[in-house]
Amino acid sequence: MSPYRRRRTALAAATALLLTGATAGTAHAAVPPDAPEQIRNGDFSAGTSPWFSYGTGDLKVVDGRLCTTVPGGLGNLWDAGIGQDAVPLIAGAEYELSFDVSATPGTAITAVLQLGHDPYTTYGSVNATATATARHVDTTFTAPADDPAAQLIFQVGGSPQAQTICLGNVSLRGGEQAPPYEPDTGPRVRVNQVGYLPGGPKNATVVTDATDPLTWQLTSAAGTVVASGRTTPRGVDPASGQNVQTVDFSSFRTPGTGYTLAVDGETSHPFDISGTLYDRLRVDSLQFFYAQRSGIAIDGNLIGAQYARPAGHLGVAPNRGDTSVPCQPGVCDYSLDVRGGWYDAGDHGKYVVNGGIATHQLLSAFERTKTAETAAGGAALGDATLRVPERGNHVPDILDEARWELEFLLRMQVPAGKPLAGMAHHKIHDRNWTGLPLAPQADPEPRELHPPSTAATLNLAAVAAQCARLFAPYDAAFAARCGTAAKTAYAAAKAHPTIYASAADGNGGGAYDDTNVTDEFYWAAVELWLTTGEKAYLNDLTASPLHTADVFDAGGAFGWQSVAMLGRLDLATVPNALPSAELARIRASVTTAADRYLATLRGQAYGLPLPGGADAYVWGGNSNIINNAVVLATAFDLTRDAKYRDGAVQSADYLLGRNALNISYVTGWGSHTAQNQHTRIFGHQLNPDLPHPPAGSLAGGPNAALQDPYAAGLLAGCQPMFCYVDDINSYSTNEVAINWNSALAWLASFLADQRDAAAVPAPTCAVTYTTHGSWPDGFNTQVTVRNTGKSALNGWSVRWAFAGDQKVQSHWSAQVSQTGATVTATNESWNARIAPGAEITFGLIGSTSGGPNPTPTLITLNGKSCTIS
Repeated sequence: MSPYRRRRTALAAATALLLTGATAGTAHAAVPPDAPEQIRNGDFSAGTSPWFSYGTGDLKVVDGRLCTTVPGGLGNLWDAGIGQDAVPLIAGAEYELSFDVSATPGTAITAVLQLGHDPYTTYGSVNATATATARHVDTTFTAPADDPAAQLIFQVGGSPQAQTICLGNVSLRGGEQAPPYEPDTGPRVRVNQVGYLPGGPKNATVVTDATDPLTWQLTSAAGTVVASGRTTPRGVDPASGQNVQTVDFSSFRTPGTGYTLAVDGETSHPFDISGTLYDRLRVDSLQFFYAQRSGIAIDGNLIGAQYARPAGHLGVAPNRGDTSVPCQPGVCDYSLDVRGGWYDAGDHGKYVVNGGIATHQLLSAFERTKTAETAAGGAALGDATLRVPERGNHVPDILDEARWELEFLLRMQVPAGKPLAGMAHHKIHDRNWTGLPLAPQADPEPRELHPPSTAATLNLAAVAAQCARLFAPYDAAFAARCGTAAKTAYAAAKAHPTIYASAADGNGGGAYDDTNVTDEFYWAAVELWLTTGEKAYLNDLTASPLHTADVFDAGGAFGWQSVAMLGRLDLATVPNALPSAELARIRASVTTAADRYLATLRGQAYGLPLPGGADAYVWGGNSNIINNAVVLATAFDLTRDAKYRDGAVQSADYLLGRNALNISYVTGWGSHTAQNQHTRIFGHQLNPDLPHPPAGSLAGGPNAALQDPYAAGLLAGCQPMFCYVDDINSYSTNEVAINWNSALAWLASFLADQRDAAAVPAPTCAVTYTTHGSWPDGFNTQVTVRNTGKSALNGWSVRWAFAGDQKVQSHWSAQVSQTGATVTATNESWNARIAPGAEITFGLIGSTSGGPNPTPTLITLNGKSCTIS
């Protein structure tokens, strides 16, 4: 299910506050009676959308009027308001603003048309006194500037008494009817603007009226035609409404830069063919998280001077701070230190359910280095590989980044001795919506903890359990802290299984409501069992109806309301003690889902693993595409079948330019890229002194529901793949989010690991890994390696990674070393040669603090995967 979050901007600056009627002392020409209407749903016949409020109660439609309550005692008119964004104004045009208003018992109000962000320049305003009897107010004014996204605000605060305020028949007539929006889609030949792996799939899509096959030519940067062929007609693509044909030039494998593809008189954007295409995307997509950090100064020397900023939300004025945050009224009687973590998306909120998924995917990208042949060893994700301040501390940098969020998640747990102890607060964010742009350190809003929820508690349990096993080789104390928090959270969730976040709790931040937490219970039980090996967790996960269900949705493998797939993927890949038949069934469920995604991909003319209907193009849909690609990639890691790898690789083409809009949805990656994502921190479009989002930031992507007023006004009637606009005002199509970028980071790491995407070699070795004895704090293991290839080995190196905190204490018949969880065994002088069909055996004694000690799922010999028996 798509993440539907209400993102609203609200008045927050004093520069637009002391206002007078716009018509005073000025003569205005009459606005023609047929002038176009610029307000959407001004009669409220369509409910409350796209209206928003701040500092008030919920908006409701009563007898055709929009009503809300306003608390008494607010100091200023502008401390509460009702508004609408994305109101278009044309400089020099005449406008008539009119509305009906009532207030009980009665108060002064001001209606303001203004710039919707700092410095909140006033274009026109009118004062009125509202009483219990509705009165009509109107004024005319001349717009002083062009603004396609002005803001209408009814300022309704400042009364000493509580008020019930109602609006009716809100109208702004004038200006011009907006011309139909026509996106710049560039050349009709759509390619991955970054490029293609030499041995991987290479596909493109051409928009054309032709129905017969066309000739295509691939040209080098020097202008030489290096390959040619004929297109495949595909008819009308339902997701774009375009007649298209496809090009497959996979057989061309020569690395190079600046290639272009010409079809039907059009030439594509340039692209490269290289096995190192995605190395920097892995780093850039992870850099996004450092740029989103709360509670720490961002070092411009690490990620660029334009991104340097002071720490946000540490209590330095005007911040109220996250170091001692109280609950919403009536929720709790304590305050918590919840500093740190990542700002979730376009606002300054921090949400446990989104943070749980994002942290899990970063941890899983690292855990994959223990289980996947192409990632074996994890050098690319090790220490000093990312631009983070913790580099050089002997901990893999991706774990350092994940820890920044983990520390925040742990702080969200209800303290012992308090009601609902062990549960996790659902979220923490501003009391009211703030405007765009707004740097974290400049946010003046009070911060509030929101009620605990079962979903948040289980997210904490799952990622804390994963933390416990992955940090064990690097920081035993932190791993133990995570393990304790995970067990406490899981027990609290079982004691309180139906505490749900309210769908109405959406002022100042997203609600993230979820009333079915069966999937969260399953995921948490899986992670706790994988980490602890305790039978109670195994009983819970196997008793879950999701354990035998098909948990892979066609529209998107997982999201914050659907996390069972995270448990399924980890059961399939993380070493564990499931019976072999049961493990085979779990892994088969992954490949079965991957086969469905491959079939979908092959049926889409733009080559993405997502159905073509409007219901598949949802809020954050780009992350759904990536998560389906994650399933494909996992199927490859499990089976070594190149068709799954090629499906995951091809999925990236859509994100990086092979789409109807001919745009790369990743900032800084491609010839024509998204760069105005909806975020308060990176607001260059609104303030040229601010930067664009950093390279590697993923836009949410086309959303056929158009759940923001800017997109709704601009894109009404759009075909699904065209329901996107690269504008900061479009939060439902162009937002950033940590759980979308975590998906990108996982996939980018997989793509980078594939290098040239060469043919997958058959294994030439077999390993028997036998633990002959275990005791509470140790074990005895013997490893036998057989050369199943045709050539003798003269010198050998065997490598695997332990699942938890196991450490080698002594060894024989090999030289054995250990870094973190990774063990490397190399030959002695007397057993260096392994003839074809021959084998060698070595052994070790290890220590552990307890928990499972499963056989590794990946053991390599001289860097190549062996069959494990």
